[in-house]
Amino acid sequence: MWRSAVMRSLILLPSRSANRNASLTPVSCFVRHSIAPFPAPSYFSDRSVGLESCLLQFSRLHSAAGPWKPELGKLSIERGVPIGSAAATADSAAESEVVLESSGYAPVLPFQKVRGISEVVNHYGRCYWELSKARLSMLVVATSGAGYVLGSGHVIDFVGLCCTCAGTMMVAASANTLNQVFEVQNDAKMKRTRQRPLPSCRIGVAHAVMWASSMGFSGTTLLAWKANYLAAGLAVSNLFLYAFVYTPLKQIHPANTWVGAVVGAIPPLLGWAAASGEVSLNAMLLPAALYFWQIPHFMALAYLCRSDYVAGGFQMFSFSDVSGWRTACVSLRNCLYLLPLGFLAYDWGITSKWFAVESSFMTLLIGTAALLFLRERTTNTARRMFYASLLYLPLFMSGLLVHRVPKTEVESVLVGSSPAEELSINENEEFENENRNIRPAYLQTARPPVAYASAAPFPFLPAPTYAYYSL
Repeated sequence: MWRSAVMRSLILLPSRSANRNASLTPVSCFVRHSIAPFPAPSYFSDRSVGLESCLLQFSRLHSAAGPWKPELGKLSIERGVPIGSAAATADSAAESEVVLESSGYAPVLPFQKVRGISEVVNHYGRCYWELSKARLSMLVVATSGAGYVLGSGHVIDFVGLCCTCAGTMMVAASANTLNQVFEVQNDAKMKRTRQRPLPSCRIGVAHAVMWASSMGFSGTTLLAWKANYLAAGLAVSNLFLYAFVYTPLKQIHPANTWVGAVVGAIPPLLGWAAASGEVSLNAMLLPAALYFWQIPHFMALAYLCRSDYVAGGFQMFSFSDVSGWRTACVSLRNCLYLLPLGFLAYDWGITSKWFAVESSFMTLLIGTAALLFLRERTTNTARRMFYASLLYLPLFMSGLLVHRVPKTEVESVLVGSSPAEELSINENEEFENENRNIRPAYLQTARPPVAYASAAPFPFLPAPTYAYYSL
């Protein structure tokens, strides 16, 4: 079959060469031995293309290593290099596409399209995951969820809890993305952050800003819709404080650590406000714990990554403390501030007395790690305090949730009702209390029966008795 195709093309070649371009030759003349097992299509005798394009096409379709498998050819006709390498020129690729279209061959198969789409989705998914600092954002969501549960009554609105956590996650992702947008030059100088999406040029700055804007708007809208405006306002304020105050302050003054601690203390307050609609004294317990906890946590981290932060151009408290004495003292002092929080939680009626004992034990553990760091200021003791801080926070929040004392039923009803409903409930209670105190007129004055014995119509009869009935 292939021999007949070759002979047929050789017969047609001289007859059509007069009215065709000299650089064009019938495709069937270049049917190689590598495609001998396949019959030559009838349209080969009617098509004429460039010599280099023809050979390039067949080298793409059938390699010498495997003539039965359509795959990328071994050599390029023009340069003698692999076609898939960087040395293959763009015009060669364009010519191959022309040949593919003229011969009816589809250059991109459906499974290749699906694979390409999955690779794109995977690429941007990883970029969004890293831009959002997903693990840090999930910690923020955990603190917000704990605040929501503490601010709820006997019955927890799980739909509201999920919406609050989702909104908090979106706002946290937006804040972390803006942080990386503003610090892209600094992150490129640090070993710990140079592989992030923006320094490594895996995604553009404009794309990151668009992602941050969409997440921030969506999260704030969700909180305002499903929770309340107070929670949405706290989310917006925290986003502004983190992205536009804390981030630039990191390159200006060491006080950025304390500003960052305020940022970390707001999410549990947001959760409490989303559940109860108010910010009370009891709502400040978990934010206070997070504020004091973050100081030793970040002090240990800054001490461990001191050289990296110096290369990045950040101003940390530990840079001016060569010996590390002040850093260790600040860490120990804030650990001691955590000690009375368990007793306050019991005194304010948030938890049972067992939480006070457990909280004291956990505070002693992290305080011991800070004391060891104060006595011996080395990377090992700093790392030990860092790990102790990582262990303290989940245990503290778990203890709060396990030993919490829910609000009373009346408080839970008032929290979940509108102002008009609260007013009607109070009026009904006052009306019921007034009705309990109303008695008939003949029962309002109590007179002892002996005093009216002489007034009886018959003195020899016993004194009358009066029975009192209550409504």
